Amino acid sequence: MKPRNISIKKASGEEEFFHVEKLKKSLHNAGASDATIENIAKEISDYIFPGITTKQIYQRAFSLLKRERSAASVRYKLKKAIFELGPSGYPFEDLIGQIFARQGYETEVGIVVDGRCITHEMDVIATKDGMQHLMECKYHKDQGKQVSIQVPLYVRSRVDDIIKKRETLQAYSGLTFQGWVVTNTRFSSDSIQYSKCSGLNLLAWDYPYGNSLKELIERLKIYPVTILHSLTLKEKQLLLEKDIVTCEQLNHQIDILSELNLTRAKYRLVLKELTDLGF
Repeated sequence: MKPRNISIKKASGEEEFFHVEKLKKSLHNAGASDATIENIAKEISDYIFPGITTKQIYQRAFSLLKRERSAASVRYKLKKAIFELGPSGYPFEDLIGQIFARQGYETEVGIVVDGRCITHEMDVIATKDGMQHLMECKYHKDQGKQVSIQVPLYVRSRVDDIIKKRETLQAYSGLTFQGWVVTNTRFSSDSIQYSKCSGLNLLAWDYPYGNSLKELIERLKIYPVTILHSLTLKEKQLLLEKDIVTCEQLNHQIDILSELNLTRAKYRLVLKELTDLGF
């Protein structure tokens, strides 16, 4: 039997002990059955070794889960799918806009707005119930990357400049404003501390707990098209270039698949994956 405390390496380079319950939770969130979760957890526990990376653990677990050809294997790929949205970051901004639109917000993505002192490009603006949210999106290809304190400091000053201008305009009368920083990775502890103090909202892959980016995507079913493992990376990028960012968009514009010159068998696989995801 292997020792209980096996050190594994995170994407950030930090090390922590392997906790099988965290693995089980991620499989549960992906929709795997209890029996599948127990089987995969046992296989991974027998497989791991000191110094193994979280990426290796994920790849092994996904390989085991994929054998089922279920929706769970698709959803388990979510984190990797977000990193395949790059490199420009624009599809990520679109994804965030759709997440807030699904929650009833009026959204604008990638627009230039006036501040009191200068103009600014805002990645996402979401308005609902008398509150306008001004969002800066920070997309990274490196999952070990943390958003440092400089980013919320910079965003706070930009948002304040916009707010000072909008508070003088009749078009925004009666609105209150909040600033946001949204990322697909994580925030440094200083970033979190400063943002709590300054009234800046943060949204990251696993922050805040209970309403993180991962949890919002799963709860609202705003899955990126990059989650579909029946398509190659090149085929996914072609969809992104045509502004098809989410599976829901693809489902509504399914004829666009004809432009990818898929085989009939591959076309059926894409349709099955979309069906398994609830579309």
